[in-house]
Amino acid sequence: MHHIKLAPSWLRFLIVVLLVIGIFFRFVNLERKVYWHDETYTSLRISGYTVKEVKQQLFNNRVITGTSFDKYQRPNPEKNLGDTIKSLAIEDPQHPPLYYIIARFWVQIFGNSVTAIRSLSAFISLLVFPCVYWLCKELFRVPLSVPFIAIALVAISPIHLVYAQEAREYMLWTVTILLSSASLLRAIRLESKNKELAKKQQPSDPIFAWGIYAATLALSLYTFLLSGFVAVAHAIYVFTIAKFKFTKIVKAYLFATLVGFLAFLPWILVVLFNFSQLDSATSWTKMPISFMNLIPAWLIQLSHIFFDFNFGFENPLSYFITPVILIFVGYAIYFLYRTTNEKVWLFIVLLIAVPALPLIFADLLFGGIRSLSDRYLLPSYLGIEIAVAYLLATQIYSGNLARRQIWQIIAALVITCGIISCGVSSQAETWWSKVISYGNPQVATIINQAYRPLLVSDSFGINYGNVFSLSYLLEPKVRFQLVRQNIPKIPNQFTDVFFLNPANNFRKKIEKSSKSKLNLVYQDNYYSLWKLAKTRI
Repeated sequence: MHHIKLAPSWLRFLIVVLLVIGIFFRFVNLERKVYWHDETYTSLRISGYTVKEVKQQLFNNRVITGTSFDKYQRPNPEKNLGDTIKSLAIEDPQHPPLYYIIARFWVQIFGNSVTAIRSLSAFISLLVFPCVYWLCKELFRVPLSVPFIAIALVAISPIHLVYAQEAREYMLWTVTILLSSASLLRAIRLESKNKELAKKQQPSDPIFAWGIYAATLALSLYTFLLSGFVAVAHAIYVFTIAKFKFTKIVKAYLFATLVGFLAFLPWILVVLFNFSQLDSATSWTKMPISFMNLIPAWLIQLSHIFFDFNFGFENPLSYFITPVILIFVGYAIYFLYRTTNEKVWLFIVLLIAVPALPLIFADLLFGGIRSLSDRYLLPSYLGIEIAVAYLLATQIYSGNLARRQIWQIIAALVITCGIISCGVSSQAETWWSKVISYGNPQVATIINQAYRPLLVSDSFGINYGNVFSLSYLLEPKVRFQLVRQNIPKIPNQFTDVFFLNPANNFRKKIEKSSKSKLNLVYQDNYYSLWKLAKTRI
């Protein structure tokens, strides 16, 4: 490993500044972006109601106001914490309950506004900084600036900002990934130290360290099911550094892992008993996509770690930036491999590869978009950021002057891209991460411009979550008529009647029943908005 000195004072000052900037962006304009489809499900789980109950009580052809949604978006006396866990178990087993339990208590204390519920993720995201520091200290056991640079990169990383401002479990998952990884390395280090001390008849006690690993592994599993991939990465790492021998470290690791999975056993049973529901809830990941579309999408996702101006590969700037970032990340991983020992580079490479490759291979073999969800790749992003932090730490203030200047310029570009990306994101009403609700602000604007509008929607597909999302954006004058499969009777008192994403057959039946034409007023890649014409046909 390259000899690296402690970070100079100017670098420490810069890192503090970047940390402050990162914290600021996590809390500024928390309420600004659309409260999207998935976030409304978070609020639904907090309330303790199920989708089935909501459909029975709201989707009944009656005209209602926007306040009718409130009951199902906040804690209420009719439902308790047990109902929150039960609703997840029977309808959303792919989402373990830890985050939702914390969120329910949080909302009960601080209120159910968008700012309040998102602030939980923002505060949890602050725990990422000490956890990144700990993991880097365990990886690089010599005095160096890698932990501080890693903190700076995470602080201004656009992808971390996205999930730090979203009412979902992904920031808590990030924290538990870092905790379990750091605690594993610490337990291995203490176990190895214990072996050396035993020769001197002064053994230490690493049992507590393994207990911490078991606990943090269980917490990670109770946060997100894909923690299982991180656990696999840990297993490969432990067996590899043990040269596939049944050493004392391997025995201790297996016991701690067994304890962690036994603690998670209740939810494993929930998943098994409700596997058909899990398969149904994740069916969107099987949406077909061509291989030629996967490649640019992967490049865009990789760029989100350092650069994100909310545009796709069709933007000419992407053709320049995404290949540059790919080369930069590739070199960082190569440099890590060439200049560190196996115990360091192997851990980081496994953290990058193991969570990502199963999703990539599944998409290539069976089709789908599993690997196109940035949130699923957060462990890989953490590994990449640590590799880049190591690269910058070894280059920006060591070597000859010309080399230092080149790498300082590269570091400055990385920092600048991150800060500008965070600044642009903080002012936006919507972002790529809102996916199927991306166009909701524009749809709300169209509806709000009407004098006395009515929005008609069924609960099919994404309509259920999007009508809840729109309820946060629409003015009090807007009324809702939530229907099932039957043709609604439209009241006469409304000046403008809108239909949210009606199926073709349903739309034709509406036109026939009302003897009026439905005109398309908004459409994107996910859904459409139609308006009932005033002129009879």
